Amino acid sequence: MTNRTIIAFDFGTKSIGAAIGQELTGSARALAAFKAQEGKPDWQKIEKLLKEWQPDLVVVGLPLNMDGTEQLVTEQARKFANRLHGRFGVQIALHDERLSTVEARANLFDRGGFRALDKGSVDSASAVVILESWFERQLG
Repeated sequence: MTNRTIIAFDFGTKSIGAAIGQELTGSARALAAFKAQEGKPDWQKIEKLLKEWQPDLVVVGLPLNMDGTEQLVTEQARKFANRLHGRFGVQIALHDERLSTVEARANLFDRGGFRALDKGSVDSASAVVILESWFERQLG
């Protein structure tokens, strides 16, 4: 086990959540969410984030249907991951994110009720869930 710095993105067509974590501790924390126009983020903001944190790996949540089949946004998330790799040369891992939003909403609600459920918070909390479940899968 190494102590890599890893950023996770919860891709969405209107908002992209982000989280940062350390492989050694297996924990993650939410970063700011990015607004997106039909899945296209402000690449300058993404670049600033990557320069600031210098991640060793970027995990992108792969939104699948509950039965494991792909949906339109699955392909958009793959494109986002490919563009991250192409533009910034970062190593990418895709991670099944089924239930991450449900879990993130429950965690936020437990902490702050309905007020905690604004879209950016949910997306970044989803990125935390994606990253922490990715860590768990590496250990398993």
